[in-house]
Amino acid sequence: MEKSADAFRTISEVAEDLDLPQHVLRFWETRFNQIKPMKRGGGRRYYRPQDVDLIKGIRHMLYDQGYTIKGVQKLLRENGNQFLVSVGNGDMAAIEAIAQRKQAALIPLTPAAQPRGEDELLVGEPKAKPSRRFFGLGKAEEEGPVSSDSGKLSRDNRALLQEALFDLLECKRLLDQVR
Repeated sequence: MEKSADAFRTISEVAEDLDLPQHVLRFWETRFNQIKPMKRGGGRRYYRPQDVDLIKGIRHMLYDQGYTIKGVQKLLRENGNQFLVSVGNGDMAAIEAIAQRKQAALIPLTPAAQPRGEDELLVGEPKAKPSRRFFGLGKAEEEGPVSSDSGKLSRDNRALLQEALFDLLECKRLLDQVR
């Protein structure tokens, strides 16, 4: 019986599917912190489908394209995990879309094209660069706190809350791995 596409894979299954020795997968975990298999009792590794896709992309760049480990690390830093996942899957449309988004980010927006509105969602990177001031402490007079009856947080405070949420989710993930 074959596993579903969403099923977790053991290190031996991933190694066999990608024609890699298991010790190479363990080594790559030390070099690419984006590869984070779940570890159960006894240190047994279980790879999520997205981990396997990322490893496929890393394997392609190292073995087929001739990149060094440092070169692939730089690609991950500059383009994100989704880029290498797309490379591993051979999804040229996604690779092209990521490249276009990166190019568009380099071109400054005109004032008319700047995003507006206080209700923008802060998903991914914060829209407003959060200052290191926490919830109005140390703000200049012109920035003044948002009144409590308005029901809204300032952009800086929303960005700080989202940052804290991401940190808490990462802590939870790490705790789940230890259990």
